[in-house]
Amino acid sequence: MQDAPTSPSPAARSVLFVPGHQPARFDKACESGADAVVLDLEDAVPPDGKEEARALVGQWLAVRNATLRGDAGPVIGVRINAAETPWHVADLALCARHGVRALMLPKTEDAAVLRAIATVLPSGALWPLIETARGIARLDAIAAAPGVRRLMFGSIDFQADMDIEGEGDELLLYRSQIVLASRLAGLQAPVDGVSTAIDDVAAVRADARRARRLGFGGKLCIHPKQVRVVNEGFSPTPAQLDWAQRVLAADAGSGGAPVAVDGKMVDRPVVLKAQSLLRAARR
Repeated sequence: MQDAPTSPSPAARSVLFVPGHQPARFDKACESGADAVVLDLEDAVPPDGKEEARALVGQWLAVRNATLRGDAGPVIGVRINAAETPWHVADLALCARHGVRALMLPKTEDAAVLRAIATVLPSGALWPLIETARGIARLDAIAAAPGVRRLMFGSIDFQADMDIEGEGDELLLYRSQIVLASRLAGLQAPVDGVSTAIDDVAAVRADARRARRLGFGGKLCIHPKQVRVVNEGFSPTPAQLDWAQRVLAADAGSGGAPVAVDGKMVDRPVVLKAQSLLRAARR
């Protein structure tokens, strides 16, 4: 199990991508209410725009670092290009130069790559993106690599890699494996993949609630419209908070004797769940 994470606590519920070659969107993304914003140098940027995008991201980071405290606003991360691409080394150097708080590595399959990144970015949180069969097969090693604080599920790319048709039960096994590997490694609860629906609030809400039930702690977002719904999906409801407060009150007043709330016995796991809900509400 790893040491306590250095990345901000509590863990981000919403992780919003913003294309690295569209700087007009950077500040807007930070104002969206997202807990974390990831400046994307990979999928969102065409090959002939990689160099320009890196320069634009660097310029914006320099200004932000000069004008704001490092922990002000959302967590700012960068999704760099994969290790086997010609842009990887320069992307990594950019992150080290500006001290990014979180680095997302796409198509993570090899813990050795993460170890190499950790030597260049020792104070940053590494967010491996699990998008392939090899990544799933090597989850334990990836989760245990130095600097790794949270696993991310690239569900769309994973479906393509596995030739899976479907976003629901078809991916249940793999989602659960990511949650289990995260828990065993002492990481923050992982982040589920994106919802392709942008204007369908009900669909995004259902996806977020499913991910939360499975043990995920957040969700990737591809549009600011998704942020509020995702944040709500990973936050306790008023009914849950009322239940948690009544459980703790009943437990505190029981004097160690058996006690029930809503017709159900309150034991140690129930108390821990109630405490967890109240901690989440204080984020």
